Amino acid sequence: MFTLNENEREYRFGESGPKYLMKGPRMNFAVVRFLPGEDFQAHYHNVMEENFFILEGKVDIVVDGKKNTLSAGDFIHIEPGEVHYVKNAYDAPVKMVSALAPFQEVDKVSVENPVY
Repeated sequence: MFTLNENEREYRFGESGPKYLMKGPRMNFAVVRFLPGEDFQAHYHNVMEENFFILEGKVDIVVDGKKNTLSAGDFIHIEPGEVHYVKNAYDAPVKMVSALAPFQEVDKVSVENPVY
């Protein structure tokens, strides 16, 4: 058992990107923030499923070519093998929770970003 406060961790890119509150041994749990115009390389996972829960703002998550526009309170589940691309195409930051399981140290396969 452990506890921590989100403020004890930093976003990967200063003001944005993932902020991992836990990495393994069975799952990853992160708070993710994207500023307007930011995106994350399209990819898929061979083993891990990924879930996003939107806390603030609005974001596009393209899954296997289908654009899903999500806002605060929305949840999306992404299965292993489904290509997903995340972009904040809006004028305000987005903040969301990301959970991946079962934990794999290396399980991300990058692909070309979709045009939508």
